[in-house]
Amino acid sequence: MIELPAMKKLLVIGAGYLGDEILRQFRAAGWKVTGASLNGGENLITCDVSDPVSVAELPDADAVIHCAASGRGGEEAYRKVYLNGCENLIRRFPHSMIAFTSSSSVYAQQDGGLVTEASEAIPDRETGRLLLAAEKCVTDAGGVVARLAGIYGPSRSVLFSKFISDEAVIEEDGRRHINQIHRDDAASALLHIFSLPEFPAGQVFNVCDSESLTQLEVYQGLAAKFGKDLPPSGPRDLNRKRGWTDKQVSNSKLRATGWQPKYPSFLDAVGSL
Repeated sequence: MIELPAMKKLLVIGAGYLGDEILRQFRAAGWKVTGASLNGGENLITCDVSDPVSVAELPDADAVIHCAASGRGGEEAYRKVYLNGCENLIRRFPHSMIAFTSSSSVYAQQDGGLVTEASEAIPDRETGRLLLAAEKCVTDAGGVVARLAGIYGPSRSVLFSKFISDEAVIEEDGRRHINQIHRDDAASALLHIFSLPEFPAGQVFNVCDSESLTQLEVYQGLAAKFGKDLPPSGPRDLNRKRGWTDKQVSNSKLRATGWQPKYPSFLDAVGSL
């Protein structure tokens, strides 16, 4: 009798908006999946990723994805959830494939140029520096870092919501580039990475769509689709949580491995929102 190979086990830390879709896609691909969140819930394990004791009680897994959120917190929350959380997971799962979902906000460029994984990442805020410290912790341990652009998807898009509710403002001349990724494409990128013939240990990947639109182009596209006027112009919002930047984040490294987004551009996905 031939013994079939065991189903791979995935543990997702942070089963929220993105985590739920990761669980769904991995499950559909034949993985045995388990989700964990701070408050637990139906079919979820309760886990505080910043607490070594809580993490030590997690079940074994072949693969672990850290996509827990900081709860809109500041520096202390970032340190606990991201840096301490990654350190705790690496200690608990020394032989597992680990991925950390970081952010493209670690790139602080303001010249509107193309940004790749080889580009300089020097955040201008402590929260970004804590993300980089968490990334180094993961890559040094042989894990993978996914630098996600701004996540949007069903029932969740700040740009779309502000436009429809007439609250949108075009900053100055609208030249700032908007880097985004649909939730479903972010999940499929992680599934793709874990499905590669060889796990790309120690690698960093930008996870974003294939067309970085300017703010003006986004609102022009929405205005054309919905027959509305363009939003008014206004000053830059220098109080944005992740800082004011202008760059075009490239996903070419990830696409070179065979991944393609379902929604190459934000405007391609508007109908699904």
